[in-house]
Amino acid sequence: MSDAMAISRSGLDVEWQRLQVIAQNLANLNTSRTASGESYRPMRVVSGPEASFAAALAQKGGASQPGPVRVLGVEPIAGGVRRVYDPSDPAAGADGFVNLPAIDQASEMTLMIRTSRSYEANLTALAIERQMFSSALNLGRSS
Repeated sequence: MSDAMAISRSGLDVEWQRLQVIAQNLANLNTSRTASGESYRPMRVVSGPEASFAAALAQKGGASQPGPVRVLGVEPIAGGVRRVYDPSDPAAGADGFVNLPAIDQASEMTLMIRTSRSYEANLTALAIERQMFSSALNLGRSS
């Protein structure tokens, strides 16, 4: 596999993971408690280059080559709690309010669209590279 294909493939993996986390956040938009009894915390995927920063510094001014990316972790979003008045909810306090995660649905949907476009761009780049390799093989056969 070429470097460009590895970069596109790693981008596909990262964006797929990001889409899964966004879907999980949207699915738990109105979840007051998880199965463990804790309140749901919205998550974000943290991604970055596969090569470490120290390795990039070790090149000492040499042109750095782009490389694959990877998921560095999935971390909770620092955010507040949305309080909703619903005395019929079993998780409601004595005052009738339920603590829900402060997830902005519009922002999550916007991030989902942006992530799906990045996924599509990586998929397109991968397809174009396959087509280029196929054309090069055909040229080599006809010569």
